[in-house]
Amino acid sequence: MFTRLFTWRCCGLAALLGLLPVLASAGSWQHEQGTLNLEETPKRVITLNWAATEALLLLGVTPVGVADRDGYKVWVKEPELPEGVANIGTRVAPSLEAIAELKPDLIVTSSEMAPAADLLKRIAPTYVVSIYKEGTRPFEKARDMLTTLGKILDRESRSEAVLNGINQTLKTQRHRLEEAGLTDRPVTLVNFLDDRHVRIYAPNGLFQHALNALGLENAWPHPGNYWGFSVVGLEAIAPFQDSRIVVISPTLPGLADTLASSPFWTYLPPVQREQVYQIEPVWPFGGVYPIKRLATLLTDSLLAGGSDNVR
Repeated sequence: MFTRLFTWRCCGLAALLGLLPVLASAGSWQHEQGTLNLEETPKRVITLNWAATEALLLLGVTPVGVADRDGYKVWVKEPELPEGVANIGTRVAPSLEAIAELKPDLIVTSSEMAPAADLLKRIAPTYVVSIYKEGTRPFEKARDMLTTLGKILDRESRSEAVLNGINQTLKTQRHRLEEAGLTDRPVTLVNFLDDRHVRIYAPNGLFQHALNALGLENAWPHPGNYWGFSVVGLEAIAPFQDSRIVVISPTLPGLADTLASSPFWTYLPPVQREQVYQIEPVWPFGGVYPIKRLATLLTDSLLAGGSDNVR
């Protein structure tokens, strides 16, 4: 499928490739598709997934082009993507022509784009790193990606400061929860897919790092897919009667009214105890920053108190 999506669509692209700058080496880095060799620090970087986009922004580098630019602003939100960044297509099928026209000196992508790696390398040096793969530990992998990109982009001190800031935030939020006595009950983290099914976040996912750091137990004990979640019916969370339900936005229009009239939903013990908490969107497939965002939003929500429904 990817081969078809990434075929050259016009002869003019070959001419564009000939105009791209040749980097003269700041260093060499091993990655999933070989070795990245650079003779100078990249200035014009394109990111083909949101975790990479997030990492660049944390390092103080604004990419010249990103995949699914508008979606980033809805689902990821932070760190904020500045205006004026070019959209180079979707994350599953970016436009090679659009990428080439931006004349990047580095492309950051993941193994999902492996079939297109050779085509991308013809445009610019390409760094392939995947946070979400079978057997990986998402937060550790995301931390390594940020650190390595910090070296590649000559922002090592910035990457260290970012990680130190996240650790300090986690300690602060944990202290707030412990002072309020709110670490006694486990939590269930979900996104609603419809009024009967949720994406539930598992112990092997990115969000587990935030729960561990906050001293909170994940009520859902079962491992998920390598993205760190499972899709289940609401009946699957009914046995976890002592838990608090944390709903991560966005939700479908009209969901609140549907759930309010659902005998099954209103029967759940956390709903009856008014221990349903809804927080703003947090991207579960990102890098290190969603840990900080989730920890802060979750702590604020628990301290504010729950309700018996979603919004």
